[in-house]
Amino acid sequence: MISSAVALSYRDAPAAIAWLEALGFDVLQLQSGENGFVLHSELRWADTVVMVASNDAAYQVAPLVGVSTGIGLYLVTQDVDGMFARAVDAGARVVFPPEDTEWGSRRARVLDPGGREWSFGSYRPGEQWSASA
Repeated sequence: MISSAVALSYRDAPAAIAWLEALGFDVLQLQSGENGFVLHSELRWADTVVMVASNDAAYQVAPLVGVSTGIGLYLVTQDVDGMFARAVDAGARVVFPPEDTEWGSRRARVLDPGGREWSFGSYRPGEQWSASA
């Protein structure tokens, strides 16, 4: 059961959808308009749903400053290295490669081809953790 989803718009929504498919997302729904314009799409990976559409204005994507854009999406996975490799093979820009954290998890970060920040990690938000773990 999905209890929430994220909605993103892209200048090149078909390319964003293809990138997400390369990560392992399945397209559940796709509504296209003229000239490849994506009116609405829904993609699912595990219990995560991302809705993707084409930009309807000249939106600005936050730039990378250091190792963050200040806003991003985080996917929980035990296969951080595999997810990272698929993302980069599909055209993502490396922000930082897979690494172990001091709190006992593994993580990596990329910018998708549209410049949006995606992190992959084994840490499960909402669960307690210990720095000595």
